[in-house]
Amino acid sequence: MTVTDAPRVRPTDPAGAPAHAPAADPAAGPAVARRARRRADRERALAAPHGWLSLAGFHWLPSRPEPLPGVPGLWLADAAGAHLRPGETGGPRVRGPEVVDGAYDGDVPEGGSVVLGTFLPSGREPVDGADPDHQQAGETAAVAIELVRRTGRLAIRLRDPHARTRLDFAGVPVFDHDPSWEVEAPVRLYDEPRELVVGAARPGLVHRLQAVGELDLTRGDRTVTLVLTGSPGGAPTLLFSDEAPGVAPWRVARPELPGSLTPGDTGVACLDLNHAVNLPYAFSDHGTCPAPPPGNHVPFAVTAGERAPR
Repeated sequence: MTVTDAPRVRPTDPAGAPAHAPAADPAAGPAVARRARRRADRERALAAPHGWLSLAGFHWLPSRPEPLPGVPGLWLADAAGAHLRPGETGGPRVRGPEVVDGAYDGDVPEGGSVVLGTFLPSGREPVDGADPDHQQAGETAAVAIELVRRTGRLAIRLRDPHARTRLDFAGVPVFDHDPSWEVEAPVRLYDEPRELVVGAARPGLVHRLQAVGELDLTRGDRTVTLVLTGSPGGAPTLLFSDEAPGVAPWRVARPELPGSLTPGDTGVACLDLNHAVNLPYAFSDHGTCPAPPPGNHVPFAVTAGERAPR
């Protein structure tokens, strides 16, 4: 999985997606207003109809046709990919252009995903009285069926707008903004990316990350060197754990590198840990997010950014 792990889904209508962050107060100043807008955008994205709060199931595909809990039809995976035998179990039907003649005609790369289609659970009303046969991923009543490949295996993950994690969402707790966590950090980019194998939020999975450089984070008289991951030429990612109480086991931040920095260069990155966020696994049992690289533990409390979800 990449850090974003975004499936290919039609754009969803954010109407009905709660925004729990306080509205920006123009009198508070532009910096405060920008932070409020950023927080509102973050929570709106999480709570979108098929956003990360909608995850409602994760099922490995069997080698023989079998029903999966809460999913219409019979499913299997073989060397050719994923297959659906619709109608054999009765109930709702899967709708979507990605499943043709009972098979997904495409490839899902390691760590990637694609939405195969959607279905309307029995007893659930279509949005605005629409025809159930035309409920697609952008409409908020339908459950989206996401095909993912993790550690070489195919699985189905469900994205349900009626998931309790979404309906009960009351915002992400955060630390108060602290300018002392806006730091300049020496950074060194590697000449070539280095492959790392790390664990995952879901037991039994591993991820292969590309280490692109390292960064020195200093707080008081303590300095720790942390590995940056990403793709060459792309925005680097800092996956880390730390000693702060009440935070997720690991979080992610995105340092800003000078635009002129190229592989093999050294420079100074701007790292605002007030923008450190939780990965999707922190909100659901169905995330497959990568763990930080070995050694990416900050040996002090980073009391900035998002806290663990309630």
